[in-house]
Amino acid sequence: MSTIRTLRVGAVGAVLALVMGTAAQTASARTEAPPQPAPAHSAARSAVQTVEEETARAVAASLGDSAWRDGLRAAARGGAEVDLGALASHASGGAAHRLAASVADGNARVLAAKGLDAATGPLLRLRLGDPSMRAALDAGTAPWVAAAPASDRATALTAYDGRGRAHTLNAAEVPEQPVYLVDIDVTRALAGGAEILRRTLGGTAVRPQAAAADGWWGTKIDQIEVSDDEEPWFKGAAEMYALVTGFGTDGKVRVDPVDMPYLDYDGTVYRPNQILVNWSNYKYNLADVVLMEEDGSTNYQALAKAIAAVLLTIADQGAYIPLVNAVLDAIPTEWWTDDPDYVDSWYTLARTSSGRLNGARGNGWMSVSPYWVSAF
Repeated sequence: MSTIRTLRVGAVGAVLALVMGTAAQTASARTEAPPQPAPAHSAARSAVQTVEEETARAVAASLGDSAWRDGLRAAARGGAEVDLGALASHASGGAAHRLAASVADGNARVLAAKGLDAATGPLLRLRLGDPSMRAALDAGTAPWVAAAPASDRATALTAYDGRGRAHTLNAAEVPEQPVYLVDIDVTRALAGGAEILRRTLGGTAVRPQAAAADGWWGTKIDQIEVSDDEEPWFKGAAEMYALVTGFGTDGKVRVDPVDMPYLDYDGTVYRPNQILVNWSNYKYNLADVVLMEEDGSTNYQALAKAIAAVLLTIADQGAYIPLVNAVLDAIPTEWWTDDPDYVDSWYTLARTSSGRLNGARGNGWMSVSPYWVSAF
């Protein structure tokens, strides 16, 4: 879920344009260019949003079954995020079984749109829109169901009641009516996406001589915070990850994705004691870090190809080369409008770096320290 936004303008380059399936018409062309396919990111967002809308209507229709409705309310108690497919498949009654079949189909379509393997698991989930709705829900007020908008800047969203009627809700105000929101399990999606990025961009394995026999040096995050930003009520916790970039021991550019599942909210200092960099993977004692945020519609296959198309053309010149700008330039311009989101970046992180390091954009800071990871 999105917390920090930026709009990036600039050309991506001919190689990236080819990878993303777009083409420019030359000024001298007299004939109309053939229709071009939608960019991968736009197509993924549209496909995911369509599935979420269809699922919201299906869930709303299923709530006429009182036993299923009560079971769903109990599962979503306390702000829990419900795996719709698993819950419906284990519930009794025709309404739940029909919903389970619909959700299974929707999950397969979402995985395909995001370029993820079936092993990632089901992604469609349901949660209560805001904790303040719990009292009305427990008092017996019939809930509505809506798909969480893809954009933070949405001004309205459509919710459906049990009769299939549509209701327009103000995105800026928490409604008194209890509302279930259907969206994507970004934690699970990011885990699958990180594996795709790792396979595509991780470079070769560390050579035995690259690491000391008794362990290796790492950089540990002691504290981290991202800047405060107002969130609409329909957005849940953020899901952030870092891309650590540098030259691998083979002299080729490598990108190591680092999941940060704890980094949920702006304006909160987290103390994860997490290893950010394994220096035995890198040729030089300097690396860069780009902090990103997953919003639910990312096509990880397309993202990996886009980054690889740019980074893998950069040759080792025998000295450290900053790679943050190359990573940012590799991401198609259209993706900067909402998803995935660039949060901040840190240049020239050294193996000896310690203390507070402010991000280049001023949207976050982290406190780091060298850390020896013993092999024993």
